Amino acid sequence: MSSWNPFRRRRDEVDAAPLYAAIVAQARQPGFYLEAGVPDSLDGRFELIALHLYLVLSRLKRGGEGPAALAQATVDAFTADMDASLREMGAGDLGVGKRVQRMAAGFYGRVAAYDAAQDESALTDALRRNLYGTVGVDDGRLAAMAGYLDRAQVQLSAQAVSDLEAGRPTFPDPAAIDWRGAGKDSA
Repeated sequence: MSSWNPFRRRRDEVDAAPLYAAIVAQARQPGFYLEAGVPDSLDGRFELIALHLYLVLSRLKRGGEGPAALAQATVDAFTADMDASLREMGAGDLGVGKRVQRMAAGFYGRVAAYDAAQDESALTDALRRNLYGTVGVDDGRLAAMAGYLDRAQVQLSAQAVSDLEAGRPTFPDPAAIDWRGAGKDSA
C-alpha cells in the first residue's frame, strides 16, 4: 500500500493557519469599528485584515528563509480565505477567481503604499485612501491609527519569529487607544 496521502501535510510545509487566524482576530476587534471609525463593512473588514497582514509580513520580511516560507503561507491563507468568503456570500464559481485576483492586486497595492509611506503625512494619506477610503475620517483618528501602526511595528519587531510561527503575534490593544486624540494611549 502506498504511503502517499493527499490529506497529510508535507514535513517542509508551513502551517500559517494559527498566524492568519490571529491576524483576523485582531482585525475583528470592535474598537476599530466602534471607536476608530473604520467602516463595519466588507471593505472595512478587508482593509483591516490587509493592514494587519501587512504588519506581520513586514516583520517576517526581515527574518530570512524560514520566515519567508511563513510569509508566503500566510498570504496563501489570506487568498484562500478571500476565496471562501466570496463563495460563502454566493459569488458564482466563474467570477470568484477574477474577484480574488482583484483583491490580491488590491492587497499588494496597499503593501506598496504602506511601504512607501516614510513619514506620518504619507502614512495618514495612505490610510485615508485605503482603510478609510469609503468614509470620511477626521485627522485625530488618522493620527491615532498611524500611532497604532507604529506601536504594532515596534511590538512585532520585538517578537521572536517562533511566536509568529505559533500564531501568537502581539498587537496593541485598540481599546486602550484614544481614537479621538492624536494617537496617545488613554492610560
